[in-house]
Amino acid sequence: MLSVEEARARILAPLKPTPAEIVSLAAAFGRVSAEPISARRTQPPADVSAMDGFALRAIDGREGARLTVIGSAPAGHPFAGRVGPGETVRVFTGSIMPDGADAVLLQEDATDDGASVAVGETVASGRHIRRAGQDFAEGEPLIPAGKRLTARDIGLAAAANHPWIAVHRAPRVAILATGDEIALPGEIPPPGGIVSSNAHALEALVRAAGGEAILLPIVRDDVTATAEAVQAARGMDLLVTTGGASVGRYDLVQAGLEQLGFVLDFWKIAMRPGKPLMAGRVGEVPILGLPGNPVSAMVCAILFLLPALGRLAGQEGAAPANEEARLGAAVAANDARADHLRARLSRDGAGRLVATAFPRQDSSLMRLLAEADALILRPPHAPALPADAVVPVIRLDRLGI
Repeated sequence: MLSVEEARARILAPLKPTPAEIVSLAAAFGRVSAEPISARRTQPPADVSAMDGFALRAIDGREGARLTVIGSAPAGHPFAGRVGPGETVRVFTGSIMPDGADAVLLQEDATDDGASVAVGETVASGRHIRRAGQDFAEGEPLIPAGKRLTARDIGLAAAANHPWIAVHRAPRVAILATGDEIALPGEIPPPGGIVSSNAHALEALVRAAGGEAILLPIVRDDVTATAEAVQAARGMDLLVTTGGASVGRYDLVQAGLEQLGFVLDFWKIAMRPGKPLMAGRVGEVPILGLPGNPVSAMVCAILFLLPALGRLAGQEGAAPANEEARLGAAVAANDARADHLRARLSRDGAGRLVATAFPRQDSSLMRLLAEADALILRPPHAPALPADAVVPVIRLDRLGI
């Protein structure tokens, strides 16, 4: 069986970023930049006042001096004249500094009678002035290609005078649930059946990761029906199936796919939960087959689908980041499969992160997965560890899912 790392590398290897498209700033949040974004203007475009007050020559700004007010320069209305000896101009935050002035006297340090101003505190040259280009200069690179755009990036692009941005098209992912035993939420399941949860959880995960999810109808245990359903995924960037990948049923799903020329890359990985993971391709459409057990499907989605979505969206497709935590309770020795223990997080008296695994780790327990804050990562053949031992964890609250 493949290791988690090798399986992830093989899933990512054939994936290519989606084509670029031009979108408005309003539509760019959460998308990945397809090309570098450089400044189209200098910010600020000229020296501006950083405070409300009076622009003057520092040489005239001695405590006790009185200066003549020769005008006002509200933001957006620069003063047209020049500040000379013994003169000052009323300015506000963002006002263009008048010619001749090299400092700003704060309004709280001035006594203003409308015609003149008494200096209450000596000013220094350059005081309370934001220099031209202090933030960025025209042509300066601001945002690299391959960055998922945050609200702060959108603000920066707007300040740099970009109304439109080139981003990678959102990955289109078709999700196909299989099995005679599953029913849609709200329906009455067949005898011995269950309500479908995997497809809806995966749909939410795809959307949270910036993709466009298309939920296909449930496919019953039939080779021809499977093949017909997969046809609906033509043109998608990825097809994700759930169920039908374990021993016994895997051959049925594969048979349906093979009617369309399915090429299998691998099946089975050395991990828990989620051993029956399938990867392959039908034509140009990559296929990722997730297990039917709900927890297995979601853990595999975190480890493999999220990186795949990142790669398709224009990023590297890195594994979910992990950080260190201390065990809140002892854990047993591990076998040959990498384990991913659902756990709660807390802080100890020293403020250190503590991860406590749930006593039950069955791959059908959706409630515990929903209540989990993290996955404790246990490598193959890891020894038993006592409470307070340091372990790596994937924080689910950092994944946005």
